[in-house]
Amino acid sequence: MDDYLQRILKARVYDVAIETPLELATNLSTRLHNQIWLKREDLQPVFSFKLRGAYNRMVQLSKDELTRGVVASSAGNHAQGVALSASHLKCRAVIVMPITTPAVKVNAVKAQKAEVVLYGETYDESYKKALRISEEEGLTFIHPFDDPEVIAGQGTIALEILRQCEKPPHSIYVAVGGGGLISGIAAFIKNLWPQVEVIGVEPEDACAMTQSLAASKRINLSSIGLFADGVAVKEVGKHTFELAKKYVDQMITVSTDEICAAIKDVFEDTRSILEPAGALAIAGLKADLAKKQLQGKDIVAVACGANINFDRLRFVAERAELGEEREAMLAVEIPEKPGSLKELCKILGTRNLTEFSYRMGNNSKAQIFMGVEVENHSDRQLLIERFKERRINCLDLSHDELAKVHLRHMVGGRLPTTADPINKVGCKELLYRFEFPERPGALMKFVNALKPEWSISIFHYRNHGADVGRIVVGVLVEKDQLAEWKNFLKDINYQSWDETKNPGYRLFLGAELV
Repeated sequence: MDDYLQRILKARVYDVAIETPLELATNLSTRLHNQIWLKREDLQPVFSFKLRGAYNRMVQLSKDELTRGVVASSAGNHAQGVALSASHLKCRAVIVMPITTPAVKVNAVKAQKAEVVLYGETYDESYKKALRISEEEGLTFIHPFDDPEVIAGQGTIALEILRQCEKPPHSIYVAVGGGGLISGIAAFIKNLWPQVEVIGVEPEDACAMTQSLAASKRINLSSIGLFADGVAVKEVGKHTFELAKKYVDQMITVSTDEICAAIKDVFEDTRSILEPAGALAIAGLKADLAKKQLQGKDIVAVACGANINFDRLRFVAERAELGEEREAMLAVEIPEKPGSLKELCKILGTRNLTEFSYRMGNNSKAQIFMGVEVENHSDRQLLIERFKERRINCLDLSHDELAKVHLRHMVGGRLPTTADPINKVGCKELLYRFEFPERPGALMKFVNALKPEWSISIFHYRNHGADVGRIVVGVLVEKDQLAEWKNFLKDINYQSWDETKNPGYRLFLGAELV
């Protein structure tokens, strides 16, 4: 028998950990035409699988070692596992965490009465600091992944999967940071179900295992992305690398947007919110199944953690639709003349807008930044072709990081002097805020009710996922039509606020001073 198989069978984890369920993700299974099973490690007492390995290592410490205490370095989940294990074993625990660690993880470690030292920007810097503390204070260092007993503790997940599956699955997808989780799972699975594929998943900007396996040696990355902080490791372990070489069938890398889409997928099936590293396996599964065109298979993904800061959900929600390719971000150029906006709406048809930003410019062309709901990549291309057929310039920004992070929030500027109607034609720019029921057709109803002779000078809308939609509209109305504008407000019957005298508008969006 393989040495790690024996270690896993002997591992002690259930003093503190639970046997987590293997749940069918119904919605995801229907969409992907396979039976997708989620191994719910996010349901552990510390909301992560890391408790297994930490406890299995610590429960085997001598009485003298426990009396002195332990030290660990971690971005959060291993820290919580060590802290809870120390609490159960009644020993001192010092945890060194990167200063970039989400507050929810830091606070959870402190709640277990562990001593927290925030040091360095990455796990690797914290790791070196923890080793120094171990030497100086005589504490036992508990490695987060590169320790045989830690690996064995994580391998108990595979033991449970074997018990919970009626038959061997086609493949198991596992998130990879330092490699402890996939090493333990693969070592067990490949000894009992050699035909089952074990596939690792890493972020594109933190793929140390992918590069190491490709080079047949451990690679130390010069820099790593921190979005999936739980797997932000520059170099995989010696033990884990050797086990991965022997047992792991394939490595996959995924983008930030794909990770965000996977978080949403799991939420829709379970109403639980995974952290970025926790959703890696699901993101990789989706990408791989699309590439391989598999159908009717039993597929397992390890949902390995749910320690996410609440304020990060704003970013996740915004990027999820892009990761699923259900939102197209487009820059469209239309003639700067009355009626152009309505013509644009005709091209969009019944599609829902997620965002629409426009500010009147100096020339004869208007630049519009908009988000549009689409079904998939092909549907996005079809929409772009429709614009081209109407000879409307359309630039696809769906994969442009500058646009996704910054431009969508920066569209604006002052009304140019040359377009200032106050001095030119005896009318003024009115700025109004509107709220309307967020239902199909509500936005189009608003646009179609506007008079063609009223030039739209500002238009901003963003779908916030609420039951109420919000629009900001700037419109050029001649003085003798102000009564008609008031009638429009009454007829449209949407709640509105006059923001024409708003100081923020006058500073940043109002007509240029002359």
